[in-house]
Amino acid sequence: MARIQKTNAMRELERAGIAFEALTYEVDESDLSGIHVSERLGEDPEQGFKTLVTVSPAGDHAVLCIPVAHELDLKAAARAAGQKSLSMLRVHDLLPTTGYMRGGCSPVGMKRRFPTIIDRSCERWDAIFISGGRRGLQLKLSPRDLIAHTGAITAGICRKG
Repeated sequence: MARIQKTNAMRELERAGIAFEALTYEVDESDLSGIHVSERLGEDPEQGFKTLVTVSPAGDHAVLCIPVAHELDLKAAARAAGQKSLSMLRVHDLLPTTGYMRGGCSPVGMKRRFPTIIDRSCERWDAIFISGGRRGLQLKLSPRDLIAHTGAITAGICRKG
């Protein structure tokens, strides 16, 4: 078995003593969707969570994790974040803001820690899948561990896609 090169997300989880499983998959640059990734890994798409980064009118960022088959409800996310409104961070601002690129953004190991909100559906699972910090890498871990480590709150922040 080939050794997996560690990412910031993996190193941070290891330092915190959080158990996770790293899973790799072949990247299809023409389809970076989380549904495609879930299908490649044989995951339930309700268990796979994509990481989205938003910005408020004042420039405050929030990290949001929702099931890959769903869409973000920006109004619900803004309420949960205590903001009047939120908009999606522009893709070209993602790398300088988080240290991650589109398709490889993880709620763990960003350049800075931002307020994090995870859709409450994560609580139904013993384990969920998040990006490992680069395309082609997923991490399987306990949602309770992820919530505790990131200081996240849970809220209903998505709608079926």
